[in-house]
Amino acid sequence: MSQDVRHSMRHEDANPVGANVNRRVTYSHELPKTAADAAFLASQQGKINVSMIALVGCWGCTLSFLDMDERLLGLLDKITILRSSLTDIKRIPQRCMIGFIEGGVASEENIETLKHFRDNCDILISVGACAIWGGVPSMRNMIALADCLDEAYVHSITALPGVIAIIPNHPDLPRVTTKVYPCHEVVKMDYFIPGCPPDGDAIFKVLDDLVNGRPVDLPSAINRYD
Repeated sequence: MSQDVRHSMRHEDANPVGANVNRRVTYSHELPKTAADAAFLASQQGKINVSMIALVGCWGCTLSFLDMDERLLGLLDKITILRSSLTDIKRIPQRCMIGFIEGGVASEENIETLKHFRDNCDILISVGACAIWGGVPSMRNMIALADCLDEAYVHSITALPGVIAIIPNHPDLPRVTTKVYPCHEVVKMDYFIPGCPPDGDAIFKVLDDLVNGRPVDLPSAINRYD
């Protein structure tokens, strides 16, 4: 193993929830927030707060959320979307009833973000294969992280001749975990919507049930595991 790889892996034996406790970093949800317009806040009274985030994945589940199409417009009469990739709100500004998590956990920043959602959401939902069992990113779990970094940055087939290969190791970069973890191995998750990605009908059914106070009932006809 090269010296650069060993340097990058000095926390290799740390578990995902306790890694790098001595290094203070600022996460996105800790950044200063812009005060919302008072008229907008007044119009949202009585609505259910919903937040969503994509961790390590492909954003396919976010696109499935948009695949609810015009049905989403009807839901907006009952919900307020706070933190999400759609609103570009970087932190959860107030308590949420529902949080959707897309993607698995592959870095310290992912861990911090997932814990932030668990602390601020009454109901937390794993959406898609990556969030539920790790998905495609977890294929690297079969190989040592040092070997993955070495293959990606030192011996990559796209490496340019004559250029010194460097494995990124900067304080501003999130420290990757030795494995990719499903969300429920880091925090308690309340519901799971399988699929790669799930169908928009499945996401709508779960959200509509919760918003209207019904028990979640996801029929196999709109469920998928591929």
